[in-house]
Amino acid sequence: MVQKKDTPPTETAKKPTRAKAAPVAKTETGAADKSQATRKASPAAKKVAAPKAAKDVPALSTLAPVSTKDLIFQAPDPALFPTWSPGDGEPVEGEKVIRRRSRQGRVSVEPEAKDTKATTRESSSPQRVRGSTRLEAKRQRRRDGRDGGRRRQSVTESEFQARRESVDRVMVVRETADRTQIAVVEDGVVVEHYVARSEESSLIGNVYLGRVQNVLPSMEAAFVDIGRGRNAVLYSGEVDWEAASEGAASGPRRIELALKTGDSVLVQVTKDPIGHKGARLTSQVSLPGRYLVYVPGGSMNGISRKLPDTERTRLKTILKEILPESAGVIVRTAAEGATEEQLTTDVQRLQAQWDALSTQVEGAQAPELLHSEPDLLVKIVRDVFNEDFHKLIIAGGNAKTTIEKYLEQVAPDLIARIEEYPSDNDPFVEYRVNEGIAKALDRKVWLPSGGSLVIDRTEAMTVVDVNTGKFVGSGGNLEETVTKNNLEAAEEIVRQLRLRDIGGIIVVDFIDMVLESNRDMVLQRLMECLSRDRTKHQVAEVTSLGLVQMTRKKLGLGLLETFSEACDVCQGRGLIVHHEPVARSRSSEAPSSRKKKTSGQSAPAAVTHQITEDARQAIAQIAKSTVGVGAKSSKDSEPVAKKPRRSRAGSVDTAEVPKILDTVLAALPEPPAPGKSKRRRRATSQDV
Repeated sequence: MVQKKDTPPTETAKKPTRAKAAPVAKTETGAADKSQATRKASPAAKKVAAPKAAKDVPALSTLAPVSTKDLIFQAPDPALFPTWSPGDGEPVEGEKVIRRRSRQGRVSVEPEAKDTKATTRESSSPQRVRGSTRLEAKRQRRRDGRDGGRRRQSVTESEFQARRESVDRVMVVRETADRTQIAVVEDGVVVEHYVARSEESSLIGNVYLGRVQNVLPSMEAAFVDIGRGRNAVLYSGEVDWEAASEGAASGPRRIELALKTGDSVLVQVTKDPIGHKGARLTSQVSLPGRYLVYVPGGSMNGISRKLPDTERTRLKTILKEILPESAGVIVRTAAEGATEEQLTTDVQRLQAQWDALSTQVEGAQAPELLHSEPDLLVKIVRDVFNEDFHKLIIAGGNAKTTIEKYLEQVAPDLIARIEEYPSDNDPFVEYRVNEGIAKALDRKVWLPSGGSLVIDRTEAMTVVDVNTGKFVGSGGNLEETVTKNNLEAAEEIVRQLRLRDIGGIIVVDFIDMVLESNRDMVLQRLMECLSRDRTKHQVAEVTSLGLVQMTRKKLGLGLLETFSEACDVCQGRGLIVHHEPVARSRSSEAPSSRKKKTSGQSAPAAVTHQITEDARQAIAQIAKSTVGVGAKSSKDSEPVAKKPRRSRAGSVDTAEVPKILDTVLAALPEPPAPGKSKRRRRATSQDV
């Protein structure tokens, strides 16, 4: 409050006094009241109330005298505050204006609010991707891989040699009448298994001249007839846009503009048909060789990251001299140590093969097979068998001849590692391949230390659960025990993925670990074991729940599908479904539970009691005496009672009957101990 000394006391006395919000004592001076009132008044109030302050503000000298213990409450005058009316414009800075909504006069929506509502409405509807969705997804995966640093670093020379020497690899081939089985054994344990049948050949790698049957723009896919009955599918992400007519045009790449119904297209199979899905195709044709993969029309070259840096540098230098400008190559791991002459021969052979294939396309009529991959036996030897294997065991004359003929052309130095197995023995039994396959077909896998893995396959993904099981550790604490179990489980999980040929999304639930260093150690061990897997895979980050997510490319049927068939009753669900509710009673479940409980214990077998000859004669005498007494007491009931035949001992004395009964009871089996059975104890004649 602002006070003026020249204010007349008569005008001030006429004004009514209200209670003040802040207490003011009598001993306070005018300067103190002036400073306090100045702090409480807002800047806006000072500007508005300045002209009226001389007449409306009372002076402290006119107030009645009070004691020092009394308080004076004086409220600010309403005239000090500005009056607000609608339409005055924007409020002054520092004022607090409260506006109430009225039903009659509602405020109109501003243009900015309308734009916000429109944006919210658009966000609730599905959005479109400019161009191809599959191409954008491929670019996004590449960006995520670069940002996350998922690219595997190349190994050094020492690491490469240590990895090769630490594992004892053997390839075992067994040939039978209708099939050929191939197994890869590492350190005495089977890790991979393949089956080649004469009547069932894989389509992967075959090159066809197909005819487009249908194009679905909304799915960004085209169905192509390759002459195999079921149409194969070609997605927009696998289209060779440079070779297509749409490649030179500007704008988004759309499959409906590149392919039309009835067009002939050169395609290659990348995945066999599985279930209700047809084969998967690509128009980017590549021809695999022994040391490299030839990519016609490719502009980039790649070298396997499993090779050391020195070897990668040497191979790059050789490829610059021998590789044509119109093609690209992908160097395999098997090219380690290959000479320039071997690489040149491989490139020339694949280039001549592509020239012959291009000539066939001009005169072929779709659908037609232009190039067929060799038998699975030759493909496995070409892609898998290299210097890392110590030997190749073959049981079968035809298989041995086929492998030797192929190795003489591409790798003569590996022929010395071939060993023929005697025909009268089974190599799968000696190397325990059958035992490993039988364990891989189970749902539960036991670890050497006592832990276990539970592998469940669903339509969307494969889930692996890690359990400690019987493993209790040896000293240390729980964190150390759990970490050891997870390290052992990481190695076994990779082996099961390779042996079972599991593909798609894989989620691993390791046991929770507290320390971050232990979690990194388990993830690193998993990555090291996956480096032995030649199938394309990718490990994502660990989720907030401690789950490890990864993907693995699925090519074949898998081990379970190879050794099993779906049940006709339950269709593979493992359940029998009834049309009516099934009644479950405890009486029906009790016998099964009892059997399960007693099956684990070796109960003594019940021995049938054999009655001796003396006991048999005693029983016969008792029966005769009983028949004689009954005949006397019931003469009316039976008209004629046959006279009992006397035994050699003569007539039966009634005094000897209790002794005979004791003899018979003694010959019977002894009753069980108290508490083991609910049967009552047998009574003897002495108890009577």
